[in-house]
Amino acid sequence: RSGRSIAGDRTDEWLQPACNQMYRVLKKDALLVSFYGWNRVDRFMAAWKSAGFSVVGHLVFTKNYSSKSAYVGYRHECAYVLAKGRPALPQNPLPDVLGWKYSGNRHHPTEKPVTSLQPLIESFTHTNAIVLDPFAGSASTCVAALQAGRRYIGIELMEQYHKAGIERLTAVQ
Repeated sequence: RSGRSIAGDRTDEWLQPACNQMYRVLKKDALLVSFYGWNRVDRFMAAWKSAGFSVVGHLVFTKNYSSKSAYVGYRHECAYVLAKGRPALPQNPLPDVLGWKYSGNRHHPTEKPVTSLQPLIESFTHTNAIVLDPFAGSASTCVAALQAGRRYIGIELMEQYHKAGIERLTAVQ
């Protein structure tokens, strides 16, 4: 990450309280998509289930570059699709393996490409729905929601990423 850090990166004491609040504010019969670090999947899974979520899908995003290399070159991102209640099935379900266009991480060290997020929003929500991103970073989810005709709420603790997000949203509107 070129020496850049993110609040909460070093410990996961925030994880269970955050999942509990996400479950609380998510409408009944709705979905949540959560990206996670593969090496912490056990902690995320325990927190999601303890909060009340049901796991209903898993997404893999293939990249044409390695974000890190150790024993293997990391060329994918993962997200789980989590449910509160029994959400309606999408009319055109997405494949569980999707593309990932490199954004250059110009705005945030773990920036998600809008082109990968927008299909999720369009598949799992209806027009004018509210999309919440409690870890908004530089607002990629908010930009994707806006472009998909949804409303959005983005929450970001770090001022420099909040500012970058505001600039991105202003440019889109």
